Amino acid sequence: MESMDYHQAAELLAWQVELGATEAICDTPVNRYEVPASQPKAKAAAKGPQPMRPSAEPDLVALAQRAAAGAQSLEELQAALQAFEHCDLRKGARSMVFSDGVPGAPVMILGEVPDREEDRAGKPFVGRTGQMLDRMLAAIDMGRDRNVYLSNILPWRTPQNRDPKPDEIAMMRPFVQRHIALAKPKVLVLFGNWSCQSLLEKRSIMRLRGTWTKATEVDCLPMVHPAQLLRNPAAKREAWADLLSLQARLRDG
Repeated sequence: MESMDYHQAAELLAWQVELGATEAICDTPVNRYEVPASQPKAKAAAKGPQPMRPSAEPDLVALAQRAAAGAQSLEELQAALQAFEHCDLRKGARSMVFSDGVPGAPVMILGEVPDREEDRAGKPFVGRTGQMLDRMLAAIDMGRDRNVYLSNILPWRTPQNRDPKPDEIAMMRPFVQRHIALAKPKVLVLFGNWSCQSLLEKRSIMRLRGTWTKATEVDCLPMVHPAQLLRNPAAKREAWADLLSLQARLRDG
């Protein structure tokens, strides 16, 4: 049998989970009811000087802050993020998803977590979600090829597209904040709950959407994620109102 690489094996496992597999079966049967004939004796305590215990776990947020702060350009920030080895998500991702669009554009859009298609392409907002976003932007005479810059709050896909964990959001937050500072947008658009959780420390997008606020000292508009609009077309009415609000803020500001 031809050997599989990590990603092929991960996709095969994900497929089996989707089919309903809940446990793995060994090559040989195991009697889990068998009582061992004798219990193993506890090892005697070692005499003499004991080895030093390892120091406490490093503060990963502090490490991320130092790595992000050292970047003086978007290119350096991308390199710093690529070199940051403390986030386990990178181990299961095909590629790092950093950005797309026009750096320095007046509008910076932050999505949530890369999905399967973004992970494969190495770019945010591709596939059907990207097509929906492009139609939304075109409706107010905007586009990623002219005046919009795109990124996500996490650069790596989560296993089986699960929700990001609080420690993962906290670890990547310094990179997101530095990304905004280097991109220098006039306004931010936060798509979905997790981008709001990262920068506003709030969730419930249907309550937050449409209300202008501040994030990292930049005017910010939470909006429903385009992927949610694909699942719930009824929310397009609110999304259109938010797009008009974005257009007016850029025109008046």
